[in-house]
Amino acid sequence: MIRLLIAEDQTLLRGALRDLLMRDDDLDVVAECSRGDEVLPMSQQHRPDVAVLDIDLPGLDGLSAAGQLKDALPNVRVLILTVFGRPGYLRRAMENGAMGFLLKDTPPTELIDAIKRTAKGERVVDSTLAVAALQRGESPLSERETELLKLVDTIESTSQLASTLHLSEGTVRNTLSSAMQKLNAHSRTQAARIAEENGWL
Repeated sequence: MIRLLIAEDQTLLRGALRDLLMRDDDLDVVAECSRGDEVLPMSQQHRPDVAVLDIDLPGLDGLSAAGQLKDALPNVRVLILTVFGRPGYLRRAMENGAMGFLLKDTPPTELIDAIKRTAKGERVVDSTLAVAALQRGESPLSERETELLKLVDTIESTSQLASTLHLSEGTVRNTLSSAMQKLNAHSRTQAARIAEENGWL
C-alpha cells in the first residue's frame, strides 16, 4: 500500500483527487492539506510514501515545500501536479528534489501510474515540458535581479524597492535595467512577466 499526502488549496479539487486515488487498491490517502507550510508537519506526522503537491499554495509554494521535504524527510517522494506548464518550474522542481512533474490535465490512469512509479523512485516528467526545459535552459538572471523582479508587481517605485532590500536607488535601477536587457523586455513589468512565464521567479 502506497501512503499519500495531497496538498491542494482548492477544496473541491482536493476532494476529487482524493476520491480518485482512493479507488485504487494500492493507494491510501493518509493526509491532506491546503497550505504549503502544512506539508512538512503533516508529513512528519503521517509519514507518506509520496507527497502530491500543487505549486501554487498559500503559506509556502509547492516547490519550496518539496525542498523542505528533501531536507527533512528524504524518503518521502514528491510529485508536483500543476496547471503551470512552465519549463522553469520543472527545473526548479527537480532542484528541490521532486521525482515527478505532471500537469493537472493528465488522464487519471496516467496520474495513478505516475504516483506508483514515483513511489518506486522512478522519475516521471511530462515529456513536452522536459523537452521545453532543455531548450530554454537555466535562468539568465542573477540572484539580485531575480529578487527585484519578484517584487515588481507589489512594489512599483524604485525608492520603495531600494528601501525594502536596503539598496541604493542607483543599484536598483541598474539591476532592473540589466534584467530587462537579458530578457529583451521594454519595461520592468514585462521583464517580470517573462521571467514568471519561464518559471525563473
